[in-house]
Amino acid sequence: MRKTEVLTVMILMVLVESGLVKEATAHPCGRTFLSALIELVPCTLSVVPFSTLSPNEPCCTAIKTLGQPCLCVIANGPSIPGVDHTLALQLPGKCSANFPPCN
Repeated sequence: MRKTEVLTVMILMVLVESGLVKEATAHPCGRTFLSALIELVPCTLSVVPFSTLSPNEPCCTAIKTLGQPCLCVIANGPSIPGVDHTLALQLPGKCSANFPPCN
């Protein structure tokens, strides 16, 4: 497994173990919290604490595909272990996805 896959699996395991992923109903964005997170796997290396890596093309594609409603569900959701919230909030701007701010 590559490092990103291992990190992703670890993050998902922590989420499941902590009970943050027990809800299976869809949010206003039309996806569950977990399925939206999985779409953002390509962004993992850009949001780990102290990362200086810019988002790659697959990450930016995922950001634009998910859109503002799903990103706001994630941004307003519970904290995600191993993810720097400030770096994560900067991804849309770094990907030239000019979404309005989340409420």
